[in-house]
Amino acid sequence: MGWGEMDAPNSSAAGPSDTCFGVFNASDGPNNAQNSITSPWFSTAFGLIGLCSNLFALCVLLSSSRKLSSQARSSFLVFLCGLVVTDFMGLLVTASVIIPYHFIKFAWAKVDPGCHLCNFLGFSMVFFGQCPLLLGATMAGERFFGINHPFSRSTSISKRRAWSIVGLVWGFSCLLGLLPVLGLGRYTLQFPGSWCFLTLLPDTGDVVFCLLFALLGIFSVLLSFILNTVSVVTLCRVYHDRESVQRRRDSEVEMMVQLVGIMIIATICWMPLLIFIVQTVLQQLPADGRIQTLPTETQKMLLIYIRMVTWNQILDPWVYILFRRAVLQRIYPSLRPRPSILVLNP
Repeated sequence: MGWGEMDAPNSSAAGPSDTCFGVFNASDGPNNAQNSITSPWFSTAFGLIGLCSNLFALCVLLSSSRKLSSQARSSFLVFLCGLVVTDFMGLLVTASVIIPYHFIKFAWAKVDPGCHLCNFLGFSMVFFGQCPLLLGATMAGERFFGINHPFSRSTSISKRRAWSIVGLVWGFSCLLGLLPVLGLGRYTLQFPGSWCFLTLLPDTGDVVFCLLFALLGIFSVLLSFILNTVSVVTLCRVYHDRESVQRRRDSEVEMMVQLVGIMIIATICWMPLLIFIVQTVLQQLPADGRIQTLPTETQKMLLIYIRMVTWNQILDPWVYILFRRAVLQRIYPSLRPRPSILVLNP
């Protein structure tokens, strides 16, 4: 089925403002251009690489967690495990809808006339998108207090409490993703018709939800940057202290290297999309809701930024896989373990 045969998204009657169709016009671009940007084999390979990477990282995490006695390291691994599980499920859920579309080109208006599948896919995009950013900020906060207040009992997080925090992040992201279903904003079909996401139109509810999603993501990234910067500076000072020979900072350095890597990837992959969302909805505000479809260039740029975001889910697991002491010591044999600071912890 070609794009010219998808009458519902192309017709003006099928795109009223209160449905999930009609935000873009699929006939705006030539078929060959759309086929080149939506190759089913590219999407399939992309998804498989991400799923395999996260599965491999999850196996390594579970193997490492059984050998640890350090509570600080154990709680950090719990957060990492939550991040990997989130990335894996995000790729699995979204790919289960997007990849079949690329192969069979089903008509959304016929398969999903009530927009239930579109709402589910939009919810998944928001939920599995916001979770890694919030988890990154949570991990940065945990390491900030762990490094700057190493002897405080309140900074010691058990595995159970760490999983509870991960659950709270999941719950908050779930509530955020359900806002359009509850009436604030809408999930609508996006170019080239294979996925659903929040609506970048000048409707009051859409603008509020878009700004809430984007600004929360930007805040999470900036918070991670500030906390990680302070932690790295503190760790560098302690590591080069004369008394550092009696302290074990190798584990802290390993965790910070991994956390900084996760932060850099999230910043590169997410900030362009988040800034683009804020700019787009604010620039369209004077239109007073008269715009019913997104401009073609806006549709294409949104697709490009979303694909950049997908790389975050693929690269996250490799940060942990590659930046472990076992791997780093093979590259730099001069790295030697130091006596532990944790033995001084009452």
